This record gives sequence, C-alpha cells and structure tokens, in this order.
Amino acid sequence: MRNNLIPLLFVLLLPGLAVLTSFVRDKKAPVRHVVVFKYKPNTTEAQIGEVATAFKGLQKTIPGILSFESGTNNSPENKNQGFTHVYLLTFEDAAARDAYLPHPKHKEFGQLLGKLGVVEDVFVIDYTPNP
Repeated sequence: MRNNLIPLLFVLLLPGLAVLTSFVRDKKAPVRHVVVFKYKPNTTEAQIGEVATAFKGLQKTIPGILSFESGTNNSPENKNQGFTHVYLLTFEDAAARDAYLPHPKHKEFGQLLGKLGVVEDVFVIDYTPNP
C-alpha cells in the first residue's frame, strides 16, 4: 500500500505545483511595454528625434528597465492606421513596470510630449513573453 501512495501523492500534488510554478514565474518574468505613436502631420524629424532620445534616456534614470529599442514602421501591408513609430521597453518584471508608470522621470517625459504637442494618438500594450 505504501508503494501505491507515492504515485497517488505525485498525481495529486503535480497540478498544484504547476499552478504555483506558473504564478511565481509570471511574477518574475520580464514584461514588454510596447508604445506606438501616431505623430501629427506637421511633426519634424528633429521633434521625433527629441522624443526618441528622451524616451531612451528613461532607461538610465528608472530602475528595472532592462532594454529599450525603437523603430519606424516599414510594413508593406499598409495596416498601421497612421501609427508610425514604435518604442519597446523590457522591464525586469511586472513590479518594475508598475514602479515606472508613476515615476517622476516618466511623468517628465509625458510633460515633454505635451509641451511639444506632436503626438496625435498613442496605444500601449504590455505583455509577458510566452515560454
């Protein structure tokens, strides 16, 4: 009977362990923060460069940002709906992203966008990469 108990315990505990492992992994998993801008038609390349430089600079001043990259849409599908510039930040985990959102330097960046008045629209998507 004792030999039968070990496989039974394994079968009963394994699903709970999988859920717990998934929960812990998601808490410590990196988070991607995708920001896509639709700039106003009269926005200059210099203004876009100023935005990109300021956005990239957040990595040096806000803890938990692992990487930053940016680019301009070059898809031939013509489905970008006027959104042309993408900015991708990778955070250590959800807690780092959550600390970034109200961070004073992030708020300063938002104020710069308001001062420049060049963004027509923006959308943001955050996700945790699938294993």
